[in-house]
Amino acid sequence: MNAGLEIGIIVGYLLVALAVGLVAYRVTERTAEDYFLASRTFGTVVLLFTVFATLLSAFTFFGGPDNAYALGPEWILVMGLMDGIIFALLWYVVGYKQWLLGQRHGYVTLGEMLGDRFASLGLRGLIAVVSLFWLFPYVMLQQIGAGAAIAGLTEGAVPFWAGATLITGFMIVYVVLAGMRGIAWTDTLQGVFMLSMVWLALAWVLVAVDGGIGTINAGIQEQVPGFFALGGGAYTPQFMLTFAISIAFGVAMFPQINQRFFAASSERVLKRSFTLWPVLVLLLFVPAFLLGTWAAGLGIEANVGAGESVLPLVLAEYTPAWFAALVIAGAIAAMMSSSDSMLLSGSSYFTRDVYRPFVDETISDRGEDLLGRAGVVVFAVGALAASIWAEGGGIGAATVGSLLVDIGDLAFGGFAQLTPAVIVALYWRKTTTAGMYAGVLVPQGVYLAFNFLPETVVAGVPLFAEAYLGWGISLYGMMLGLVVTVAVSAMSAAGPGERIDQFFDLQGNDR
Repeated sequence: MNAGLEIGIIVGYLLVALAVGLVAYRVTERTAEDYFLASRTFGTVVLLFTVFATLLSAFTFFGGPDNAYALGPEWILVMGLMDGIIFALLWYVVGYKQWLLGQRHGYVTLGEMLGDRFASLGLRGLIAVVSLFWLFPYVMLQQIGAGAAIAGLTEGAVPFWAGATLITGFMIVYVVLAGMRGIAWTDTLQGVFMLSMVWLALAWVLVAVDGGIGTINAGIQEQVPGFFALGGGAYTPQFMLTFAISIAFGVAMFPQINQRFFAASSERVLKRSFTLWPVLVLLLFVPAFLLGTWAAGLGIEANVGAGESVLPLVLAEYTPAWFAALVIAGAIAAMMSSSDSMLLSGSSYFTRDVYRPFVDETISDRGEDLLGRAGVVVFAVGALAASIWAEGGGIGAATVGSLLVDIGDLAFGGFAQLTPAVIVALYWRKTTTAGMYAGVLVPQGVYLAFNFLPETVVAGVPLFAEAYLGWGISLYGMMLGLVVTVAVSAMSAAGPGERIDQFFDLQGNDR
């Protein structure tokens, strides 16, 4: 692998992105709404691809093919078909109603919307704090991946901390300048580029292997025959549904995704986007995960359990060095495209839902715009410090691969705990403030306990096991959140100032 070429491509991408950011800065109004939501002007292509590219992270490009290599091609079904369809449905159920409310009332964040609906600054702040809690380690995840990748490309000449600092410094400059508009423009370019590259990579490997698909299938049949038995091994229905539902419901609450529900320029744009989403997801995941599956039949040896990723090995074996460098560098750039959106959303949640209501509610639009840009710097530097500390404590490049999946899974499940309460609030008039507090706090507490407290056995039953009857704890937490939200709301009265009618009388959405 040509490390110099990869570094050159990454630097080239940074310069192109910075140029786009400068153009976006020149046309961006100095208001919080324009900085955080591009004044709600996204068309179908930009909205679709900015959601798409924002989700293109290290988890997708390295963790996904690694799982297909280790477990089999059903990973396409879990991440591609199931999450494509489930999230598209949530885009309609959650996103469409949010868009209607945002158009009428000018909401910028989920916490702002729910805080206004229930006339509760406490609920607004709670949604922001929970979201920032789960967002912070996911930003760290991208920094750890980028720092380790650069250290690996330079064979240690650029140490982890220096690589992570370099990428973070660039993202700070870019996001402070570009805002949502510039990020969305680069997301669109990045999405189109990665779709093209991954399909070219699939075709290149197919042509390079003597005998083509026949040879590949024969190799899989010989070396891992279980891959042809769909649903076998790790792919139990419980595992597949738990993972797919947790990720889809978690994605719907990710700040960098959820905010984009407010940014569509029209109802038609929003509906076209979630209709096309499953197709776009499959167009990316099918070739990426097939490459991981094919590697198992081509004799590629990768220790994915120790953090070695299979995708670079396949490309190095069957494609020219320049092409492999282009794909891998593009995947690293995809990590950065996720990070910049996270930094912007994290800043907006802090600025709109913590600082403005609790510190200075009279802050001007210009002041909030400046505060949002400063928030990007603080959030990025804090995550960088935590990433360097974690790496120094033993999380080195060798364990990055498994760390990608672990942190990604944990954060998706944490965000997913918010979704049932939010859906109930959007569609049930009798939801109360007390019900929302219970629906947020109870499942979050249970999920944290199951993931962070030591195992306790009560009457021979492990109290904090990862799963019961094969189903993951995230699903149990989501069901608990739904039940608690409805039950507590049914037993409590609406608080003073709740905006029930204004929240529901939207183009016939009175439920």
